[in-house]
Amino acid sequence: MDTLSAFVAIVGRPNVGKSSLLNALVGRKVAIVSDKPQTTRTRIMGVVTKGATQLVFLDTPGNHKPRTRLGDFMVRSIGEAVSGVDVGVLVTEPRTNAREEELALLEQLQRQKLPRILVINKIDTLESKAALLEIIAAWQERGPFDAIVPVSALTGDGLDELWQVLSGFAFESPHFFPEDATSDQTEQALAAEIIREKMLLLLRQEIPHGIAVAVERMGERETDKGAIVDIEAYIYCERDSHKGMVIGKQGSMLKQIATMARTDLEEMFGTKVNLQCWVKVKEDWRNRQGFLSGLGYRID
Repeated sequence: MDTLSAFVAIVGRPNVGKSSLLNALVGRKVAIVSDKPQTTRTRIMGVVTKGATQLVFLDTPGNHKPRTRLGDFMVRSIGEAVSGVDVGVLVTEPRTNAREEELALLEQLQRQKLPRILVINKIDTLESKAALLEIIAAWQERGPFDAIVPVSALTGDGLDELWQVLSGFAFESPHFFPEDATSDQTEQALAAEIIREKMLLLLRQEIPHGIAVAVERMGERETDKGAIVDIEAYIYCERDSHKGMVIGKQGSMLKQIATMARTDLEEMFGTKVNLQCWVKVKEDWRNRQGFLSGLGYRID
């Protein structure tokens, strides 16, 4: 049987549900999710194989105006993702007005001469089908689009239709990943992102954007009660005051972060996890190229 493949870039403004959509399509968490903008910092790849067709999805950071070298990296990664794919998917929320960043992304997709798919996410928040039809009509005027697909990453509505649309752009090619692959992320990278996700959930708005997580050591060992994965992670923040907030009174916040992260990690790895977290201050790390490179944010 001939195999088909396609690379699909998922782009959009911050906080429109790109990572939630990727996770829903893949069927497991490969990208962290929060209600705070700019949760995704780098390009994350998700892989879905159904029969002869394999789609490789590239989730990108939300398009925004960068204020740090990390921000520069995030915005540049959007352009790099778009330049090497077969299909572009613009994800938006269910509203009739297009934002400046969305129009810029559409122009970018058009310059690359890519098929343009508009995904209207979060349709579960709409009160009526009439409202959805009005939104679709407003976006059609800003086309042309190769398809407009309303979906809910939360409920799964529209995901089958989206797969059918996107698989129509797959071309005859060997699969680029094994059939059971779901992501190109290493286990260490996924573990670091899970820890950061919990901080996005638990900490005040301004703190998580100044935080980075690095897994320094990770290994599996056998015990009398079965296998256990040991993870040692360092949490970097930019200020002493933020370090105190991350740790919390008598270590209460750090313990809560680690407990929530451990639960997700045990589900992900299917085994017990021993997670140890330490907090360090690294002033202005978002503008330090050497430190950013060590975290995998390379800006050449």
